[in-house]
Amino acid sequence: MGRKIVLFLIWVTFVVYTIWLAPLDQSDTLPLVKKLLTFQLEEVNAILTSIFWLMGVCPMIYACLMFADGKMQNFRVWPYFIGSNGIGVICLIPYLILRKSNQDFDSRKDYLLKILDSRLTGIFLFLSTIFLLSYAIVAGDWADYIQQFQTRTFVHLISLDFCLMCLTFPLTSLFDDDMARRGLKDSRIFWAVALVPLFGPLTYICLRPSLPENIRVEVPGVTKKASPISHLKPLA
Repeated sequence: MGRKIVLFLIWVTFVVYTIWLAPLDQSDTLPLVKKLLTFQLEEVNAILTSIFWLMGVCPMIYACLMFADGKMQNFRVWPYFIGSNGIGVICLIPYLILRKSNQDFDSRKDYLLKILDSRLTGIFLFLSTIFLLSYAIVAGDWADYIQQFQTRTFVHLISLDFCLMCLTFPLTSLFDDDMARRGLKDSRIFWAVALVPLFGPLTYICLRPSLPENIRVEVPGVTKKASPISHLKPLA
């Protein structure tokens, strides 16, 4: 409960702060977003470009845990995932607050879940992050970025949103539950991931064991769990 209170306070504070700054009321916000979406990179500071696209990587990191967790919840996860790609933690944190802690996985892995559970997805996100950060470091103008952070509402808010996306990961039981589903009980793994924002979670989804799949076998009056190979016929 303590974690959810912290998440709620973060969410309320950021929502109020965003409404107070009202980025959509600023005349330069929509033209800037259009340039970012249409890859007019020569007209945008590379640091801002990197942060903007990292705001697409961060929801994917959460998705690699959320969609398996969502199978065990009584509401759908995809609206929160889609919303987090547009408005970041404002849409992500409500899921983290509303979800109930559950360390089981009693479902089949559909095609999407197999992709999100794959280490290759984690590696792709890791390499994408390295590329975006390298682009920001090599091509970015830090003095200009700092000035924009102080004077342009959109730049200010998306930067804070990115930081909150990274720092929120260990504050929710979502991570604890994912570790438990995969049989990871070593607290050192938790702290190694929790204390390294962004790259800790990325490394985790690159190295974590695959999610075990339980298959339900329906018997009149009884519902059983079977192993993934229990339905195979023995060889003659």
